[in-house]
Amino acid sequence: MEFSNSLIDWYLQNKRNLPWRNTNDPYQIWLSEIILQQTRVAQGMPYFEAFIRNFPTVLDLASASEEEVLKLWQGLGYYSRARNLHAAAKYIVNELNGVFPSTYKELLELKGVGEYTAAAIASFSYNEPVAVVDGNVFRVLARIFNISSDIAIPKTKKEFQKLAQELLPIDNAASFNQAIMEFGALQCVPKSPNCEVCVFNSKCLALQKKIVDKLPVKQKKVKVRNRYFNYLIIIDKDNNFVVEKREDKGIWFNLYQFELLESDDKKKLEDVVAEIKMKFKPQSVLLKNTEEIIHKLSHQHLYIHFFELKFDNSIEKAVPISELIKLPFPIVIHNFIESNYL
Repeated sequence: MEFSNSLIDWYLQNKRNLPWRNTNDPYQIWLSEIILQQTRVAQGMPYFEAFIRNFPTVLDLASASEEEVLKLWQGLGYYSRARNLHAAAKYIVNELNGVFPSTYKELLELKGVGEYTAAAIASFSYNEPVAVVDGNVFRVLARIFNISSDIAIPKTKKEFQKLAQELLPIDNAASFNQAIMEFGALQCVPKSPNCEVCVFNSKCLALQKKIVDKLPVKQKKVKVRNRYFNYLIIIDKDNNFVVEKREDKGIWFNLYQFELLESDDKKKLEDVVAEIKMKFKPQSVLLKNTEEIIHKLSHQHLYIHFFELKFDNSIEKAVPISELIKLPFPIVIHNFIESNYL
């Protein structure tokens, strides 16, 4: 009780004024939680505002096309979040008569909603006493209570969930959950937290043992794959562009791209040009970026070159630039189009 009271008192004095905190509308809270997965608040805020502006209700979101949703999501990454968001909105409208699920258990039925997100929506919207456990919560609890269990191991999640649930005040779940996440985001930050001004500095076991920077423990290493992308910007005699939709279920599924030559090994640029000439027989080939663009994803590093191919005939299904810019692209391609063709 002392822990939760101190935490909530700190929160009430230090919390950020965020739009999804000024409502208990489950749609807005759900939207904010999905956007903020893998995304910082500063980056996610404009996207949240754009979604609320374009799709003010779950019915509006369900009625949109996937392309509209992906275009609005463009630049946030982890695009499966947007596809799941759209699928869940359709499920709510078509299967639940537009009524948002109101319990933790029912929320788990929504596509893209896991235990953390369900707990967040259930507690923030309905004050259901279910503790949230995310990266911030792992860090706060690991440090204050000196828990050295490896958070990369699934059973550790249950250990933290049990502790968080024990600390949760049954009648004030929303404030406690908001408080512990905000405390991790603002005070008990990953690197170099200011422990001198922390309300728990006399009780924090990690601080007493001088191991704050060692907790939480996460030993799983992410293996990074290198991929080499050569994008071919095919332009016909009418200055229209050839684009295609990515059908591969890997990264950027259902986003648009230019014709792609991909390899697992780095090729000499002159070899790529020779391959292009042999395979496509363009009127001209121009390398648009001599220095490769390196685009880093969580498990992959992409090394990208763009080649412009001009043709002296009209190409069926090629689109003008005015139509091109309406399509959802991976942000690295979108930025390239903006800086080279607009």
